[in-house]
Amino acid sequence: MARLLVIDDVSGPLGESFSTPPLLDESWNIETVAWSMLDVDRYRERRVDLIVAAAVPAQSKFLEFVASLKSDPRGSPMILALPPAADVTFLQKCLAVADDFVVTPLRLQELRHRIERLLRPAREPILDVRARLNSEHSLAQLVGADPAFVREVARIPLAAGTDCEVLITGETGTGKELCARAIHHLSRRSGFPFVCADCAALPDQLFENEMFGHERGAFTDAHRPQKGLVAVAEEGTLFLDEIDSLSLAAQAKLLRLLQDHTYKPLGAERFSRANVRIVAATNKDLEQCVSAGAFRRDLFFRINVLQIHMIPLRERRADIPVLAEHFLAMCCADMGCRRKSFASSSLQLLSALEWTGNVRELYNLIRRAVVFCEGSQVLPTHLSSQHELPAAAQVPANFRVARALALNAFERRYVEDMLRRHHGNVTRAAAEAGKDRRVFGRLIKRLQIDRARLGMSLQSPTVGRRGPTRSD
Repeated sequence: MARLLVIDDVSGPLGESFSTPPLLDESWNIETVAWSMLDVDRYRERRVDLIVAAAVPAQSKFLEFVASLKSDPRGSPMILALPPAADVTFLQKCLAVADDFVVTPLRLQELRHRIERLLRPAREPILDVRARLNSEHSLAQLVGADPAFVREVARIPLAAGTDCEVLITGETGTGKELCARAIHHLSRRSGFPFVCADCAALPDQLFENEMFGHERGAFTDAHRPQKGLVAVAEEGTLFLDEIDSLSLAAQAKLLRLLQDHTYKPLGAERFSRANVRIVAATNKDLEQCVSAGAFRRDLFFRINVLQIHMIPLRERRADIPVLAEHFLAMCCADMGCRRKSFASSSLQLLSALEWTGNVRELYNLIRRAVVFCEGSQVLPTHLSSQHELPAAAQVPANFRVARALALNAFERRYVEDMLRRHHGNVTRAAAEAGKDRRVFGRLIKRLQIDRARLGMSLQSPTVGRRGPTRSD
């Protein structure tokens, strides 16, 4: 936040100017002090981004402050508000130290212009950094290096730089809403609302009320006016998800909003103007829907000004391990658990699946794995809520994946059977298996077998002995 110091005399010309809200935005921290109360030494040490001061010829503090600024080359930049009638000597002293000046009575537009012009060289790098951070944050969830995917993601900042309508296409779960949010956050509308309208959940009889709102008395029980989604999104972005789900009647009502940016709330006497950007998404081929008569041709051309296509996950398999690692770190952080990693066989399995649910299916599968994985490594058997392999993974096409899964499943089944037979006694289970007890114990740990889940006692029953036997 930029710091501005305003120095004025009692009832001087500057105080009222900076109390006017439109002069400077909320990114400024403004401090006002009277010349008579100014501590020159304190403000010489305390750096501010800009000083705006009223030049008062009879005020000794003013001359002292001007002299101190002149002696310090690192001093803050200063704009002086000069009186219209001042002698030449006084003006020379002022102009020798001031970076710019205005003449009273002040014109707010001129003062704002001089402030922006003076600070532009210093503040532009800061704004560039903010823009870059905003860009990185907005696109952070769109992870991948596949060339086709990168080409589509590269269109997002270009689309964000305009107010044109955008149509985002792609299968369910490919990240269409993430794309829409990135467009919003990178646009000039980022400081205003992003409103998501789920078109599939808007029945015909409620469409107008939900989208455009109503006035008081528009229908029974309409005791007060209510804003629609269009009004809620004013100056921001309205995201129409699954726009193909709208009936032809609802599409006709939406058309006027896209044609001339006006709409009419229920019960209203006149149309209202909407300052809102429209971004739509669909998982269907709208051109085929138009040909089949299920989607209006004129509406299709209105929303299909710019188009971004989200690539299915199965068409960018090289990105699957990267996405999996990204989601694993995210889920561990969200759940507050220690960082986990994937076994190589788990990544092979993930890369071999078809992912009909795309990125969303991958995220949900990894979230479940984090819940069921009690150790530090996610194994193939953790990639299902029931510790069973997904149906698509039972006979994978890749030989190495199939072999790893079969071996993993055999080891788990064999070790669990041995532990059940000996009531959880690791020593006896290892002896019958013909393995060293420590090796058998490491196998249990690697497979992350939960004996409590299997209903085992940590101590085996005693038969013909005194005292309990060792269970591990």
